[in-house]
Amino acid sequence: MIGEWLPYLIVIGMIGVFLVLPTYVKLTWRERKARKLREASIAAGRNEPATIRPLVDPLRCMGSGACVKICPEHVLGIIGGQATVVKGASCVGHGACAAVCPVDAIQLVFGSERRGIDIPDVATNFETNVPGLYIAGELGGMGLIANAVEQGKQAAEFALDDDRPKHREAVDLLVIGAGPAGLGAGLRALELGATYKILDQDEFGGAIRHYPRQKLVMTRPMDLPGYGKLMLHTARKEELIEHLEKAVAKTGLKIEEFQRVEHILPSPECFLVQTTTAEFVARRVILAIGRRGSPRKLGCPGEDLEKVAYRLVDAEKYSYQHILVVGGGDSAVEAAVSLGEQPGNRVTLSYRGKDINRPKEDNLKRLQAAVAAGTVDLKLESTVERIDLDRAVLKHHGELLTLPNDFVFVFAGGVLPIQLLTDAGIEIERHHGKKKVKLKRAKPSRKGP
Repeated sequence: MIGEWLPYLIVIGMIGVFLVLPTYVKLTWRERKARKLREASIAAGRNEPATIRPLVDPLRCMGSGACVKICPEHVLGIIGGQATVVKGASCVGHGACAAVCPVDAIQLVFGSERRGIDIPDVATNFETNVPGLYIAGELGGMGLIANAVEQGKQAAEFALDDDRPKHREAVDLLVIGAGPAGLGAGLRALELGATYKILDQDEFGGAIRHYPRQKLVMTRPMDLPGYGKLMLHTARKEELIEHLEKAVAKTGLKIEEFQRVEHILPSPECFLVQTTTAEFVARRVILAIGRRGSPRKLGCPGEDLEKVAYRLVDAEKYSYQHILVVGGGDSAVEAAVSLGEQPGNRVTLSYRGKDINRPKEDNLKRLQAAVAAGTVDLKLESTVERIDLDRAVLKHHGELLTLPNDFVFVFAGGVLPIQLLTDAGIEIERHHGKKKVKLKRAKPSRKGP
């Protein structure tokens, strides 16, 4: 009897050896790798999200691995047969993982149980709790360039699809901010034939213009209304700015630059938007400004000196200088390393924490190499006590350290424009994943026309 089945058993065994076993070994190897990544990420403090992260429903997840393959930042891995966040700080909100999940087990959320993120109260149509006032892009927690453009387009469509009464002096749509989200909104409004205004406190292009020279901008193909699709998977700052400038020129989009908005005053029919130099009336308003608002200051004596700056555009303009860089994020690390590569510079990077772990892995490797080469002097657990014309004083491990200094670059993040938002009546929520609480019941400080 056994002899009759022996050939079949041999075939089944061979199938197991040549087909099943390699698959099992491969899956086991991938899980070990994912576990190591997650353990290393937790140990380095990099598994907490900067703003956004994927949340996996364990009751739905079937462990297909589609989300792992699609994510360009390698945020997810398969552990125990289910998708698991292994590099939370790397998430930039592509949303591709949620889109490809065959069982809808993934959703993008802001913050985590340990780290709360403050986000304005925004509905799925991008409208805030103030009727007619919309938010798109980074201010709403979505900073990825292509996503911001798409949000701006959609917000404009929702805002213009409105039959509420129109004030006789009001434009159909006023967009505050001319970065990716603002340009997407303005181009869509122009394409739809609406009357519009676009205001920006600086040159159009938003934070992209202030990136360091030749910085690689991570993006993906995106559609600019009236201009066409940009088939970019990666692009440097200058290339992306060139495309945006061409889009503005080709479409004839009008942008009023160097108009800093100070107040947004709502009324039942429209909004009065006041800048430092003018007033504008609009039926609907889209806020497309960055989350950072104004740079966060150090609060030390001497910070108002001309040699103190909050962004670095071109490191090659500095050579044979004593330079202090303050901060522990990507911008600070990139600035310190780039300045350290210039001839004759003596660069010190000061950070208040015990370790720098927030930047991307490539930047951390660059910093480690720069410190090892002596081009950057890293001072952890240090704070700036005072800035003088020719020196800077740090408090390092409880002792004062005086450094010769010609320039100071501060990258301490930014302050959410709470006052502008709450004065307009927008409510702010603190997100801890799926949980959220309102921080402040906002009421408009004044009324519009």
